[in-house]
Amino acid sequence: MAPARLHLLLLLCVLAAVGIVGRLVVLQVQQAPELAERARRQLVRTDLLPAQRGSIFDRTGRDLAISVQVPTIAVDPRLVTDPARQAQVLAPLLDVDQDLLEERLSRKGSKFAYLARKVDEQTARRVAERSAELPGVFSFLEPKRFLPADSLALPVLGKVSHEGEGLSGLEYQFRDVLGGSPGKLVTERDQQGREIPGGRIELDPSARGDDLVLTIDRSLQHETERRLAAQITATSAKGGIALVMDTASGDLLAVANLVTEVLPATARRGEVPQVLPADKNEAVTNVYEPGSVAKLITVAGAIEDGKVRADETLSVPNVIQVGDHTYTEHDPHPTKAWSVTDIVANSSNVGTIMIGQELGKERFDSYLRSFGFGTRTGLGDPGESPGILLDPGRYNSTSMGSFPIGQGIAVTAVQMLAAYNAVANGGAYVAPRLVKATVGPDGTQRPSAGPEPRQVISPQTAAEMTKMLTEVVRVGTGILAGVDGYTVAGKTGTARKPLVGERGYEEGAYVSSFAGFVPAEKPQLTAMVILDQPTPIFGGLVAAPVFADLSRYALRELRIPPQVGAQRPTTARAADAESAKGVGDLGDARAPSTLTPQRPSAPTSTSAAAAPGSSTPTSTSTTTDRRGAATSGRTSSAGTVARRPVTDSTRR
Repeated sequence: MAPARLHLLLLLCVLAAVGIVGRLVVLQVQQAPELAERARRQLVRTDLLPAQRGSIFDRTGRDLAISVQVPTIAVDPRLVTDPARQAQVLAPLLDVDQDLLEERLSRKGSKFAYLARKVDEQTARRVAERSAELPGVFSFLEPKRFLPADSLALPVLGKVSHEGEGLSGLEYQFRDVLGGSPGKLVTERDQQGREIPGGRIELDPSARGDDLVLTIDRSLQHETERRLAAQITATSAKGGIALVMDTASGDLLAVANLVTEVLPATARRGEVPQVLPADKNEAVTNVYEPGSVAKLITVAGAIEDGKVRADETLSVPNVIQVGDHTYTEHDPHPTKAWSVTDIVANSSNVGTIMIGQELGKERFDSYLRSFGFGTRTGLGDPGESPGILLDPGRYNSTSMGSFPIGQGIAVTAVQMLAAYNAVANGGAYVAPRLVKATVGPDGTQRPSAGPEPRQVISPQTAAEMTKMLTEVVRVGTGILAGVDGYTVAGKTGTARKPLVGERGYEEGAYVSSFAGFVPAEKPQLTAMVILDQPTPIFGGLVAAPVFADLSRYALRELRIPPQVGAQRPTTARAADAESAKGVGDLGDARAPSTLTPQRPSAPTSTSAAAAPGSSTPTSTSTTTDRRGAATSGRTSSAGTVARRPVTDSTRR
């Protein structure tokens, strides 16, 4: 071989050797970390370990929501040999569409696909028995939310997604507390996904979420939903809310939210609507115009400020002019000398307006807010409404006619319940509470602290209001709320529903309610019942009896003894029921709506109004002044009690 060609060959060999060495240097030195990581990713598999979600218990430790481990069927498509055949085998076992299964089994570029999530043990066992025909198909355990009491308190508890994330209610509100922290499992596997014996295994365990202990009593919640559902069906109502509260602590012992719904399958057969849980906790998310139950605030504020006394006699005509509107009574009557107690017991619109104008708009607004209206209760529900109140500077000429009788203001059911509870609690407002404590995985219990009670009216005023509310049940519009062996205090309400998105009210649409507490002498329980568009419409006829039923059950369940001397004979109860027929508790049907029209979040949005077809007698009459002296002529815009008439030039 020629020397030149030999030198060239040697040079090429040297260059090749240098290239190989250089490549080895790059691979083993410069790219070594990257290549090692790539190899690790091919062999190492990291699986997230979902945390076990915390449980939710009632006040006595009974289960309301728990998580259990259930099988999920999945597949590694890389290992599937015959997608069509395997889909044919799996479809009847999983009750899943065969074409859908075949598509998932055919995902060759994927290492994982769900076939059926959170199935029962029997289904998982049937799949396991056919495993020889199903290469690549496997099962593993996932936590599933389980409700031991079925849909009991579901709007309060809320729902959880397939991934274990809270979607609504307490499950969403306390998602960080209940959810815990996920862990991970790191293992080495071969190309077929099988674990390599002696390979790397690292376990970072998940941390279980905390438990919630609620104030709800499971037995009382069940009874509340049962009785509310029965009354919704009996009165053909669109839905209802019922609440029971421990007077001293503000603990909500029962929160029922029910609606009627005609399911497509039943509608075709002409069946009646079913009563089902609402989609959310409407007791805190929905607002309604309360009507006559709100008269509590007007009268309590006037007594507290010394504007009227419970035994003071007022000359109450049948009509009263406020601004450009004439307000009437629900039951027409000649001018009467009524005490403030009579005005409350008879749910007099005119008398309440007279008292409200004595109080004045600034002080009236102050009491509304002091009793908790216009602000959230502190329950913490993300969807909770603060209600709707106007600033006194925005009142128009009819505001002090509408607002004192519960028209033109909007509140939640829980706000109204808490207002009555303040009177029951000696004038001290106690914030409602739904979560009693959280419990860590180690069993450590952390009580939920709420704000300190605040005094909104004096104990003396609260005692006067209690006496008046007792008369409502003894001889007034709330007779059917009576409970044998106990003295009950409370108030009825029958309110019109405003039109959605515009001014005015729905024709013939009413919301009926009763709020009160028992035993009146030493209150232990405060409760409220609301029915959406029942027939008949009067709160004293449809809501008061449910209050009585719930109170009887709760008093017995909580072992609250009867009051001496409070027993009422059965014959008297029958007579009361007969005398209550036709009892009205309505505002003026023509009263103007002063709320800015809003689209409510749910159907329970209402307003006070008079019975359809109520008459409006002339306002010229012979009356007596508040001391009983006879006068004649046209009554003033505030009746004969309005020595300091409210003037407000603000117009709508």
